[in-house]
Amino acid sequence: MDKTVETAVVGASPSECYEIAGDFANYPEWAGDIKSVEILERDAAGRGTRVAFRAAAFGRSASYTLHYSYHDSLPYAISWVQEKADLTAKLDGNYQFNPLEDGTTEVIYSLEVELLVPIPGFVKRRAESKIVHSALKDLKDRAESKANSNGVGQR
Repeated sequence: MDKTVETAVVGASPSECYEIAGDFANYPEWAGDIKSVEILERDAAGRGTRVAFRAAAFGRSASYTLHYSYHDSLPYAISWVQEKADLTAKLDGNYQFNPLEDGTTEVIYSLEVELLVPIPGFVKRRAESKIVHSALKDLKDRAESKANSNGVGQR
């Protein structure tokens, strides 16, 4: 199975990026394709572990539920696997937030998508790439906007 991986440098700390990525309730404010979110379960730390989404996808509305895992060995990493969905058979991925020496963050986003209806490989790869690129851009915009409003990076 093919996986799409994209990297971006974000002008915010790993903890700020991690916090935004794990704040599912606010996704509709900044994640372009997300229309609604319902947090179904949380762990002892209050982090969402089962989250239901409704999103714009392939010209229609799609619903899916993801199960999230947080990794103690990688303090700024979040991964997920799809539990159920109406358009996809698989929607598994992860974020990793790595600190850079200049105070910025390298964000690595990887995603595996399998649709319920088979489509040509090049169309699938193009769709995956668009999803990953848009998600990274939206996260970067949100993190840098919050960092700038908090005075980070301003002199």
